[in-house]
Amino acid sequence: MSTLVDANSGSAAVRPGYELDMGALDVWMRANVADYAGPLSVEQFKGGQSNPTYKLITPGKTYVLRKQPPGPLLKSAHALDREAKVLTGLARAGFPVAAVHGLCTDPAIIGTIFYVMDMVEGRIFWNAAIPAVSAPERAALFDAMNATVADLHSIDHVAVGLADYGRPGNYFERQIARWSRQYVEDADAGRDPYMDRLVEWLPAHIPPGEETSIVHGDFRIDNLIFHPTEPRVLAVLDWELSTLGHPGADFAYHAMMYRMPPHIVAGLGGHDPAALGIDDEAAYLAAYCSRRGLADMPGYDFYVAFNFFRLAAIFHGIKGRVIRGNASSAQARERIAVLPELMRLAWEQAEKAGAE
Repeated sequence: MSTLVDANSGSAAVRPGYELDMGALDVWMRANVADYAGPLSVEQFKGGQSNPTYKLITPGKTYVLRKQPPGPLLKSAHALDREAKVLTGLARAGFPVAAVHGLCTDPAIIGTIFYVMDMVEGRIFWNAAIPAVSAPERAALFDAMNATVADLHSIDHVAVGLADYGRPGNYFERQIARWSRQYVEDADAGRDPYMDRLVEWLPAHIPPGEETSIVHGDFRIDNLIFHPTEPRVLAVLDWELSTLGHPGADFAYHAMMYRMPPHIVAGLGGHDPAALGIDDEAAYLAAYCSRRGLADMPGYDFYVAFNFFRLAAIFHGIKGRVIRGNASSAQARERIAVLPELMRLAWEQAEKAGAE
């Protein structure tokens, strides 16, 4: 499948410090990508706060390359080999992802490991309110998102070769410990009283119940490519944070768009769902539960609080990378600007979930 990304995806000239060795890349492409033929030119997408992402243009076809950022990397971060693995497994299940052509684990080629995949053509919506479409189409697009995340959580990860993609069980304990440790150990980015309270509160209030599925980790509207004219998801992007985990947590990350101010990430905060013609948060949750055969999701508010905390920890890490000089996106400083607000909102979600 080829990928059409609309003009709002924002590819432009490669930013200083993120240039690629075009000669070495061309040699690798000729050896590893079937039917590849140059000449090759490159642009850089405006996204990719964590892993720089490039548009590779040839006369016959366009590809996407994702690589690690330059400079020192946090342990376990930027695991592009995992991204390539999950994309390959999901493609076997018929889930909408871009086809991967090859993974290069030799940093000598362009400076870091990378992989190349098809570029999927369609629409990316950066505004969760989708103002450019009619209310009926907006409702259909939201329903397509809901169906896609439910389909993801229904995939048999063992059958598609992803049995070892993560550790089943104790998902919240492990995730809270991971992001708490990353937050605490990044001394360059500093500390915050709301985050300090969450580090203490979250592990003591994990709801009972275990369930394991493939989880995306960053499932939101601007990581989806929709069909050019139909309310249908063609590809889910950006699998860096994917693993085996709790599907309820993954859905709650997606649904926190209802509580997220739009200037932080693609959110609906401040919008009236009825005026937009879409389900409100409770109805959206009910639709997901129905698709997955669930009566309800008792731990949902905790899951949302956890995800606000996790996103704040990610932005905190971006702040640290900016300070150390190896942030990989032009939007990195915008993330830092909203970090104090995001950390406060994270604690407010815990209060809604019953924080003492």
